[in-house]
Formats: sequence, structure tokens, C-alpha cells
Amino acid sequence: MEGLTHESVVVMAKAFAIAVGGIAPAIAIGKLVAKAMEAIGRNPEASGRVFVPMLLGAAFAEAIAIYALVVVFTLK
Repeated sequence: MEGLTHESVVVMAKAFAIAVGGIAPAIAIGKLVAKAMEAIGRNPEASGRVFVPMLLGAAFAEAIAIYALVVVFTLK
């Protein structure tokens, strides 16, 4: 039985990086949108004031997932 090779360790590191880097922003965006929709449901007049910050927060959370993707592509 052969031990772990360098390639298999790199593949596992890539898989772990994209898994963690993808699930955390997904949870954050889900919570962000849920709370924004709850706020709009309670106060429909505030939808204009809530929508833009919600989109900005989602974009910043998604940027973290993109950083994780960049890290995965740079691992050799």
C-alpha cells in the first residue's frame, strides 16, 4: 500500500479550501437575505433602505468565496 503522494495532499487541500470557503459565505448570504426579508416584511416602507445594504453585504460575502476559489487555483 502506497502512502500519500504530494498530488493527493494538494487535491485534499484544494477540496477543503473550497468547501470551507464556499459554505461560510453561503450561510452568511442566507442569513443576510433572510433577515432583510424579515425586516421588509415587518416594515414594507423600509424596503428601499434595506435592499441596497443587503446587496452590498451579499457582494462582500461572495467576495470571500471568490478569494477561496483563487486560493484553490493557486495551490500547486
